[in-house]
Amino acid sequence: MNMDIKINIPTKLSDITLGQYKHYLKIEKQNKESHFLQSKMIEIFCNVSLKEVMRLKLKDTKEIIDILTHLFEDKPQLVKSFKVNKVKFGFHPSLDELTFGEYIDLDTYIGDWDNIEKAMNVLYRPVIANLKDKYAIAEYNTELHKDILNMPMDAVMSAIFFLWNLGIDLSKIMMKSLDQEGTTNQALTDYLYSIENGDGINHFSQDSLRVILEELKISLN
Repeated sequence: MNMDIKINIPTKLSDITLGQYKHYLKIEKQNKESHFLQSKMIEIFCNVSLKEVMRLKLKDTKEIIDILTHLFEDKPQLVKSFKVNKVKFGFHPSLDELTFGEYIDLDTYIGDWDNIEKAMNVLYRPVIANLKDKYAIAEYNTELHKDILNMPMDAVMSAIFFLWNLGIDLSKIMMKSLDQEGTTNQALTDYLYSIENGDGINHFSQDSLRVILEELKISLN
């Protein structure tokens, strides 16, 4: 680009933090004017002042917006670990061993962009020990880790997609099992209804996550 302003454009989702994305969402809720939102998108995600954004050439701003928008169209594989300020965070290695309190916080906040960092605080913890491909994470602390809002957005999105797909996969496995056993269609319907309205991972992955993924797609498009 031919311009006097030096600007660092994110080239991958990991270049954007959860805190930046939440900042953008807050502004988006308050103002729907497209040109203003585009300028704020560049300001927030590229770490430049609004005054500098206004000095960019029109064709350059369009190119930057296109790059930023497409970053959020990816469906990243699960990010198992990342580092923020030299602290290594690891994805919870055993979701089936979540405590009741952890599950409540995850289920409560996974579909809420205003508080999604609380769900990420359950899923990603500081790694306290490593052994080859395995690791141990810190005990759950309801107080947010000071670096959690600086976590990369590819980790946030990958965790959301992982939980979503986990719920879908569990449903498919159960449907196949029930079909092989000659279960009636009505019984299968009753079972799937119980999953949708009951406890377990399917509950938040099929309901809350559907909403948050739709919001994610709408937010930057």
